[in-house]
Amino acid sequence: MPATPPSRHYHPLPQPGTVTPAHALQWVATGWRLFLRKPGVWMVQTLIFILVIAALGFVPLIGWAAAPVALPVLVAGLVAGADALARGEALRVDHLFDGLRLHAGNLLLVGGFHLLGALIAALIAAAIGGSAMFTGSMMGAFGGMGVAAGGMMLGVLVFSVLWGLLMMALWFAPALVMLHDVAPLDAMKLSAQACFQNLLTFVVLAVMLYILGWIAMLPAGLGVFVLIPVLAGALQAAWRDTFSPPKALPPAAHLTE
Repeated sequence: MPATPPSRHYHPLPQPGTVTPAHALQWVATGWRLFLRKPGVWMVQTLIFILVIAALGFVPLIGWAAAPVALPVLVAGLVAGADALARGEALRVDHLFDGLRLHAGNLLLVGGFHLLGALIAALIAAAIGGSAMFTGSMMGAFGGMGVAAGGMMLGVLVFSVLWGLLMMALWFAPALVMLHDVAPLDAMKLSAQACFQNLLTFVVLAVMLYILGWIAMLPAGLGVFVLIPVLAGALQAAWRDTFSPPKALPPAAHLTE
């Protein structure tokens, strides 16, 4: 008889809970507090993060693809550092590479899906815009210009929607792979589920981060050395509240027994 293969243990997938728009402000505030604990270490991490992404972008032939694929690996490292700091441990510069050390394969797969999703969104939008421009060129001057402009606007709209869906799938994916050991596709599905389930909360968070991004650009872009650590802390706090909510206290009657 052939030997029975050893059984594999599958841990249950974490399920997203409910969070309110007020949590979005709390997450950003938590990110800020975590930054203030070790600003020097965070800034060094951010500098290395930027240099690595920029260097990957200059790799001949594949630079355009290397950076998006590597991004979740580095984000997972930032989140791991924020999680260690939130648990009272020391933040180290080499936390940035924890994703590479511990879950490189799965995080690179998340990056691959990131790249594939972006390419699909761009191709669909380009197809819509291109077909509209071709149709417009066949219709003549005035009517054709309207069709072409409308088609281009539709292409931009479709791309924006698809990009938003991709960002929902990616938002929690690095944290779920890194901190919950979830498989890449499951992590992206759970991330999208969490964002849809709490859509208003994450719309509020997206608006806040958009505003903070513009503010960070004002002092010659140097604000990114604060923004990226705050984002890492906010992402860790969002993951904690959405997928690992604090356990409820036991009833008072049990406490007195």
